[in-house]
Amino acid sequence: MMRLSRLGSLHQCRLSFMRILLRRIARENWQVSRPVFDIDRNGVGRAVYTAKGPERAYSLVVFAHDLPDEKRSDRVIADAWDATFTLFDGVPAEADLERLAENVPLQEAGRISRQELSLSRANRSVRLWTHVVDRLASGQQPDLQQIEAVGYLMRTTAVYGSGKFGAADRDVIADRQEMQVPFQAEMLSVYLTRTFVRDLVNHMAGNLGGTQAVRLDPAIARRLGIGNSTGLGMAPFIVNHPILFNNWMMVREEAIARVRAVAQAAPEDAEIFRQLVKRSVVSTERWQSAHPVQLRKLAGLKADLEALLQYLPDWDAHAQRPWNTLIEWSETSLSEEGQELVASLILEPYGALVDGLASCMADSNADAFRIDGSMTVSAVRDLLQESFGWAQALDWNDPANCARAWYVSEEKLEPRMGERFEEPIADYEQPLAPARDAAAAVRALDAWDPKDTIARFLLNHPEHRHTVRRAQMARVAPYGEIRDNTISASVMPVDMLRAKLSFFGATHFDPRSDRWVRICMYAGAPYPEDLTPDNADLWVYPEAGT
Repeated sequence: MMRLSRLGSLHQCRLSFMRILLRRIARENWQVSRPVFDIDRNGVGRAVYTAKGPERAYSLVVFAHDLPDEKRSDRVIADAWDATFTLFDGVPAEADLERLAENVPLQEAGRISRQELSLSRANRSVRLWTHVVDRLASGQQPDLQQIEAVGYLMRTTAVYGSGKFGAADRDVIADRQEMQVPFQAEMLSVYLTRTFVRDLVNHMAGNLGGTQAVRLDPAIARRLGIGNSTGLGMAPFIVNHPILFNNWMMVREEAIARVRAVAQAAPEDAEIFRQLVKRSVVSTERWQSAHPVQLRKLAGLKADLEALLQYLPDWDAHAQRPWNTLIEWSETSLSEEGQELVASLILEPYGALVDGLASCMADSNADAFRIDGSMTVSAVRDLLQESFGWAQALDWNDPANCARAWYVSEEKLEPRMGERFEEPIADYEQPLAPARDAAAAVRALDAWDPKDTIARFLLNHPEHRHTVRRAQMARVAPYGEIRDNTISASVMPVDMLRAKLSFFGATHFDPRSDRWVRICMYAGAPYPEDLTPDNADLWVYPEAGT
């Protein structure tokens, strides 16, 4: 399960963070209002969107800008954007808005406070934006083929949270019911951003076209999500947070195991699954990419779905453990893409069985983890063998096995990956090669008295502290380690990106290289005014003609 090729084939599921959030908003009947929309005819100004839950409110504060085309860039080194945002904890007063106006548009160059939970920015998809505004202004709806080809009117280039640039640390909100699941503040920010983008395009079209202008058809608006461009800054996350990522994977695997153990499928549950397979065909047909690796994976997924549709008439949902039978069939008949899609789809009829697991996805004790210095050298070596035995067989002197090195960009203070033997970066390498480091630690441990304490070993070899810490974490986090070489010449960092983004709930992954990917978020989701418990979930699977 923890090989990069499989992690890079994960799909969203009902335990993805976006879907968890929308189920809560619908269940608790949150009220979303727009107390401020001070935007001029050029699309410049500010707006506030407030989401009020049972106990507290959160407000997306928006600053819209008139960005020259030549300054529009998805690169993290950009210093200007079409729109900038922060998620404010509560309802901002005028003084708050004035303070934020001086800082949020500057992003990293500004400073926000503990009153803010996230900081983000977005750029227009210029070609589609212009098309939609012009068509609406002339009294026509946009062309659906162009909508499908892009899928979003704006894409975020960063959504920062958890203490970055002065924002509130995770522990400020971790005990709140609505924020216990990871990344709920960021997912709320993106959801409200999508509403602002729809409102902005209607506003600009109305100003341009006057009385002949029409508003974007709600059915078309629902097809639009928020794009996102994600690069190497996110890739090391799952390496740096082994317990947290373990919790995500363990919850997913537990959910799949629960469904596989269901004795018999109720007719209505089997029918939900069959319908979602058909809707997955629609989703896959709309999945656009130009990257050769993703094109091959998409072709395989389409073939997998065809094979699945051919198999389903012979699948007996009334037999013993029918979902287990389906999974076992997929393991011998489908690609990894298809296998992981089936694993996600079988969860859909069983919200009552698996949704409660979402509360186990956070990690509130990672910072409290301390090395157990009393453990013997022999015991630690056994732990390393269990997690990284496969790495002992690799020749770490072979340049192909250590061709890459991770370092931190001085300009943006974010992770980057370079060619170890072509760039002067080795001296700045970050500890993001746990397999190589584990092999080195085992070699050092082999020269030590196996009955001695690991504390004594680390006094002499402090360079192995991080590896020993990870080895001991593995006792409670069996899914915490990637079982692949993260610095090899053939590593695909986008696999790490997709693994994380699938838990966010992203769809339609479109790698632009092996190091960054575009995705779509919330495409198909109801807007706040239409969100109900009846439509808060399966929106992610489009139906033909919608």
